[in-house]
Amino acid sequence: MLKENLDNVMANIKASCEKSGRDVDEVTLIAVSKTKPLSDIEELMTYGVKEYGENKVQELCDKYENVSSPVNWHLIGHLQTNKVKYIVDKACLIHSVDSVHLASEIEKQAEKKGVIANILIQVNIAHEDTKFGIDENNIYEIIDEIKNFEHIKVKGLMTIAPFVENPEDNREYFRKMHQLLLDIKSKNIDNTDMSILSMGMTNDYMVAIEEGATMVRVGTGIFGERNYNI
Repeated sequence: MLKENLDNVMANIKASCEKSGRDVDEVTLIAVSKTKPLSDIEELMTYGVKEYGENKVQELCDKYENVSSPVNWHLIGHLQTNKVKYIVDKACLIHSVDSVHLASEIEKQAEKKGVIANILIQVNIAHEDTKFGIDENNIYEIIDEIKNFEHIKVKGLMTIAPFVENPEDNREYFRKMHQLLLDIKSKNIDNTDMSILSMGMTNDYMVAIEEGATMVRVGTGIFGERNYNI
C-alpha cells in the first residue's frame, strides 16, 4: 500500500509541476510520519524517501535514535521552548517558529550544542484562531530580531492552510504566502535566504505546488488514515 500511495503522490507532484511550468526537482516531499510506526518509515526508505515530518518532539527523538540509517527529520508541529534542547541537533529543519521568544531559545540551545539550526517562520496567513503562526504584518519585525542570531538560519516560510473540502479554496492563501516570500527575498535581509516555502498537505498539496510551494507535507496520502488511540 505504501508504495502505491507514494507513487500516486509523486505522480500528482509531477502533474502539478507540469501544469505550473515548474521543474519537479524544485519540490521536496516530506512524508509526515507522526503516529506511524518506524517499520513504515523503514519501508519508505527503501523507495528513496529521505525526508520525514514529525509533530511531537518525543516521537521525533525516539525515531531518530532507532532508525536503521540516517534520514532528514523535520519538526513540523508546534514547538514549546522547554522542548527545544531535545530537538535542536536532531531536526534538519524546524518549520514552526512563530515568535522571537522561541527563536531566542533555539539560538541559545543551538549555541550550547555547537550547531546551526535551520528554521522556517510560521505564518498564520488565514488568521485562524485555532492555528499557531504570526500575522504576516508582523513578519519583518520578527525577522529583524532573528537575523542577528549566529546559530540560526532563516530558510523561508511555512503555513498551515485551513482544512477545506475544495482545495481551490486555499489557493488565495498559498498565493499570498508565495508573494510574501518573494517580497522578503527582494529585500536581501541578512541571514534570511527565503529558499523554502513549506505549504500544502494531503488534501491541497497540488494547489500549493501550483502556487509556489517548495516543500509539501503529506501524511494521510502516503500512510493512510491515522489511529490517534494507539
